[in-house]
Amino acid sequence: MLHLSTGCRYFYYNCIADMRKGAYSLSGLVRNEMNQNVLSGDVFIFIGRRGNKIKLLQWDRDGFALYEKGLERGSFERPVINEEGHYNITSQQLQYILQGVVLKSIRHRKRFSITATTV
Repeated sequence: MLHLSTGCRYFYYNCIADMRKGAYSLSGLVRNEMNQNVLSGDVFIFIGRRGNKIKLLQWDRDGFALYEKGLERGSFERPVINEEGHYNITSQQLQYILQGVVLKSIRHRKRFSITATTV
């Protein structure tokens, strides 16, 4: 079962994904194009050409779990990319994408965080 948590890493596949692909074909994209370990337990996010379908792939200890959501109306927002061709996002950003929240409109208030300079 997929549980969005801060303890897990989430990687967005920056290219257009063929939504006809299953878990094994998508795992090939993770290995060959994203250069990531598909068996790590991380969640890999794929969005289709029209942006109205999203698939989440995760290795779940004994097999692949593939979650799919298709929208009847509207589209999923694609996160901003980096130079490597794929993007690491947070569980909160993924939650916003699934709920239809525009990522650019989100503003966070200042909060304390432990960094290397404060320790």
